[in-house]
Amino acid sequence: MNLDNTLWLASFLTEATVVGLLIYRRVWRTFPIFSLYCLWLVLVDAAAYPVMRFYPASYFTFFLATTIVYSALELGVLVELTWSVLRPLGAHLPRGALLVVAAVVLLLGVAIWPLAVIPGFGNYPPQWHFLMRLEQTTSILRVVFFLALAGCSQLLSIGWRDRELQIASGLGFYSLVGLAVAMLHTHMTTGSQFRFLNQVEVAGYLCSLMFWAFSFAAREAERREFTPQMQSFLLALAGTARTARVTFVDSPPRKPRDR
Repeated sequence: MNLDNTLWLASFLTEATVVGLLIYRRVWRTFPIFSLYCLWLVLVDAAAYPVMRFYPASYFTFFLATTIVYSALELGVLVELTWSVLRPLGAHLPRGALLVVAAVVLLLGVAIWPLAVIPGFGNYPPQWHFLMRLEQTTSILRVVFFLALAGCSQLLSIGWRDRELQIASGLGFYSLVGLAVAMLHTHMTTGSQFRFLNQVEVAGYLCSLMFWAFSFAAREAERREFTPQMQSFLLALAGTARTARVTFVDSPPRKPRDR
């Protein structure tokens, strides 16, 4: 068995292990979208080899469709993680706060899209250009989310034993590896160099899976309350949003101007 097959098999088995631990530890109750995301990874990896082996002409269509679903699930995971972080303030948040969180994540992705350009993209066909840009956009979004969550971990009262930071760390690590590989790909001139970098990317993904497996094998830590500073800040934001919504709803309709 060559290195490519070994990495694929190790990743597939570790993905299955992560799904099993999500079910065993009942993490799926708190993070249903992330659990669905991990299950999707297992199903796609199980189907990818037969498609590539027996239907090579359809592989790009398969890859494009699964990547679109994969990216949509990742956006859902980021929304779910953000909402989970805000869970201690659930009773104080205005109605519709979840929709606001989803809109912010989506707008952040839209803002990143024009920046997700790596030199050499223009040399690829349009369909590959779209696919690679979609992958880079979600990768950058995952890295930004991880850095923001890790940087504010003290204020948010979360640590490495909390599921939110564990999930974000795994997403952030293999995204950093993927971005580095994508940039190095533009300087590679031989097939062996491309293949080696692809192996490095899969190895980085495998490390994230192993980290998740190790993390989910342990019981979840009890969630701590926010620091007083962060609680006051978030409550002030929630109060501002609620006031703005009430003002908008209660304001009388404007009369049309006379022409």
